[in-house]
Amino acid sequence: MTSTPDPDLAARLDAVLTRIDAAAQRSGRDGREILLLLATKTRTPAEIAEAVALVRSRGRQVAVGENRAQEIAKHADPALAGLDVPRHFIGRLQTNKARDVVAFASMIHSVDRPDIIDALERRARTAGLTRKVLVQVNTSGEESKGGYPPHPAEIAAAVDRLREGGMLVPAGLMTIGANTSETGAVRASLSRLRQLRDELADPAVQHLSMGMSGDLEIAVEEGASIVRVGSAIFGPRPA
Repeated sequence: MTSTPDPDLAARLDAVLTRIDAAAQRSGRDGREILLLLATKTRTPAEIAEAVALVRSRGRQVAVGENRAQEIAKHADPALAGLDVPRHFIGRLQTNKARDVVAFASMIHSVDRPDIIDALERRARTAGLTRKVLVQVNTSGEESKGGYPPHPAEIAAAVDRLREGGMLVPAGLMTIGANTSETGAVRASLSRLRQLRDELADPAVQHLSMGMSGDLEIAVEEGASIVRVGSAIFGPRPA
């Protein structure tokens, strides 16, 4: 599948970077410290390659992130195969897709239960690959979302389990903000992730992956080191 260059892509990207920079400045941070993770669900290889090049031309950190294991195959396309860009997996994980995810992603964001840890560890050992992992935490308490409960003891136990096998490297925490228009509730759900990271006081657990197109300013203000942005950069997804 091919696509023609999007004349509005650069403008949308610059608008997102402006939002990140303004939020970073409000919290005494440098927006260039924040990794812009392009959420590439349904996007074509050509679209992804164009966006990566634009982000880099702005002097920013960039990675690409897939939500669906079945979309991993598109990264073998010539437009992407030789592109030296970090690849992350950000969707809900299934144990029967662990092999594909381990082969694809240098960082896996959505580790939300013990059986997933065990499946990833087995596949990583078989492949001889170490992979960075973020523990997903359900900070909003919404039943529709995966993730460990936001309790330090449970998060610490998950981190310990990650370390046991030696192939998975705990690198931080991930959450999805509260699904509401109430700004205070969104901020509380994102702030809780930072508090958990600080309570753990584990030098290896540093990354905070939180914030998407609709709430990235709050996430940056609350300490996000990785923001996951799709539609605000690529535009609406195809029907």
